[in-house]
Amino acid sequence: MVVVPIKPEYGPTLGHLLAPRWHAASRAARRTVVLGGAALLVALVAAVLTLENASYSHGGSVPFSFSYRDLYRVAPDPGGYVKVQRHSANGALAESFAVDPLLLPPYTGELSAEMPVFAASYIRALGRRDSDFELRGEGKTKVNGVPAYDIFYTTSVDGRKMFGRDFLLLGEAKGAREGVAIVILLASGASPSITSPAEVATGSTLGRPLKSFSLG
Repeated sequence: MVVVPIKPEYGPTLGHLLAPRWHAASRAARRTVVLGGAALLVALVAAVLTLENASYSHGGSVPFSFSYRDLYRVAPDPGGYVKVQRHSANGALAESFAVDPLLLPPYTGELSAEMPVFAASYIRALGRRDSDFELRGEGKTKVNGVPAYDIFYTTSVDGRKMFGRDFLLLGEAKGAREGVAIVILLASGASPSITSPAEVATGSTLGRPLKSFSLG
């Protein structure tokens, strides 16, 4: 153990007191102490990161950004842009916020009229992929001023009931076809104030990334 020089009137230091025991300890004991200290450091860093806000920005043809807290980056689904999640103490999924690419087929007329038509096919695709999918509602909405289409439903992940809410955004450019799908999942009971899929991301940890979401 390295002992830092110090004036005699300020001694003995903790290093001086522990040095004899450190030198007398076996190599295995020293290794255990070092590994334990490293693990503690990792835990402290993780705790600090949990308390700090993080952000994500995406460029390309459909740029977007958002901030989040108490959620952790994980690998997105195949073809997806980004996903952040939180798991319960038992390892079960508690909250998830993902952003995936969205592409509408060619259409004529206004986007506001096309979105419900596209949403119908989007919902059918969800039902085909997910046998536990149950639609609870849909309708036009806005995400931070940007017109969007809101789809809320229930499903399950690893046997746990989840509230789901997807937002389809394409901006306001005339004839726009490229956009994003914001896919949000919240475990039933994970947030006592959220009792239905329509309330997801209104007051939980998931509210931060949605309220800070910027498209374009």
